[in-house]
Amino acid sequence: MDHYDSSLKLNFIMNAILASATILFPLITFPYVSRILLPTGTGKVSFAVSLISYFNLFAQLGIPTYGIRACAKVRDDKTELTRTSHELLFISLSMNVLSYIALAIAVTYIPRLQEERLLYFTVSASIFLNAIGMEWLYKALERYAYITVRSVVFKLIAVMAMFLMVRKTEDYIIYGGITVLASSGSYICNLFHARRYIWVHPIGGYEIRRHLKAVMVFFAMTCSTLIYTQLDTVMLGFMKTDVDVGYYSAAVQIKTVLVSITASLGNVLLPRSSYYIEQGKLNAFHNLNQKALNFAFVVALPMTLFFILFAPYGIGFLSGPSYAASIPVMRIIMPTVLLIAVTNILGIQILVPLGREKVVLKSEIAGAVTDLVLNLILIPRYAAAGAAVGTMAAEAVVLGVQYTSLRSSIKEMAQKIQFRKILMALCVGGSIALFTTKILLARALNEMISVHNALGCFAGLAASGCAMFGTYAIILALTAEQLTIETMKWLVRGLRQRKAKG
Repeated sequence: MDHYDSSLKLNFIMNAILASATILFPLITFPYVSRILLPTGTGKVSFAVSLISYFNLFAQLGIPTYGIRACAKVRDDKTELTRTSHELLFISLSMNVLSYIALAIAVTYIPRLQEERLLYFTVSASIFLNAIGMEWLYKALERYAYITVRSVVFKLIAVMAMFLMVRKTEDYIIYGGITVLASSGSYICNLFHARRYIWVHPIGGYEIRRHLKAVMVFFAMTCSTLIYTQLDTVMLGFMKTDVDVGYYSAAVQIKTVLVSITASLGNVLLPRSSYYIEQGKLNAFHNLNQKALNFAFVVALPMTLFFILFAPYGIGFLSGPSYAASIPVMRIIMPTVLLIAVTNILGIQILVPLGREKVVLKSEIAGAVTDLVLNLILIPRYAAAGAAVGTMAAEAVVLGVQYTSLRSSIKEMAQKIQFRKILMALCVGGSIALFTTKILLARALNEMISVHNALGCFAGLAASGCAMFGTYAIILALTAEQLTIETMKWLVRGLRQRKAKG
């Protein structure tokens, strides 16, 4: 068990590094890009990425999630792992052909899409890259060190390309291409690296049909999720303007970064959870879930509150004064960070390994319907703010359905989470952060800290962030919050081991 625990911690560290790189990429590039391309340019690219995500969804079916579970179950048998990987890759490539045909028809016959066909085809490179990348294989094998190094390298290349090639407002197509490079370019390496774990040559005995039923269930799950996560941007693009999409994308950019942090643990734990279920280790499975749920609340709650309180600094730093209309949108959409953190645990971490993906599908369909109805009602009148309300309501509905199906086990896990200590630390930390920025820094930095000054906004975020998160962590430690103490002991033990080896 010690081996599994240590490898799990290493996987989490690697995924945390990858999440940090995902955070740094928009923090470094978006302040520059948003000021060069302005809301219109960033809106065009955001609309294109959201639109192509639907074709990407169709091309991949449910393989990105199903593939992790399927390969994790047979990861100790190279022959069966190879056969499973080949079968899933064949399905994915076949769907790629159909997806590109559908995209070509859409761009040819839909007037709204004809204007930017080059942008759409540029961004559509992600469809093919996702297919050949077989990322599900590497996650099933828990090769997070490789995934992290490979992804970070390509993100660094993308950052350099961004500053060298995006120089004027007309360069939004180049920006779209670089966005694909940052997110999917590294998948090219997987095609050649996979030979370390599976055989490249055909081995025969293929049974494609054995995957189809499960793949279609996971496809429906992914489809429902994508509808209520990307539908808002697509509907904004069709019902409003590229400028409205630009405002919305500025707020969503920050939300996406935060979600990647909270989701990092769930992504690491899915293959391990599936493995525990397959081996019948139910106690280990439940303990893992309890710690994951605790982590979600400890991490997601302060981030949600922080960016609600200091939304002007976040938008001002990342996007500039041209995006002031994004501030209320960001405040409305921030609670989804906590909602997604919890549903990521309940759905992907608990229900999927247990084979109850139909419950996840039901919850996501309910969320998609909620989002669609609210968007139709609210977007015409409130534009980006209306889309934000629809998204938040959809995530709340998803959580409600999943919680209902797991009510008894969730109550048992929740009893071990020390909510009073977390909320007390949150209230004190938030109050001190507000006091720091509004009282102590008001006079000295009155001119510098404003939504019109990127450096000032960064100073405001840094000051308030240090005050809030520092106080939050100290109070959790002083009150002996369970997860905090376990983390501190693990860090101390790691430092001692390092010194002993030195």
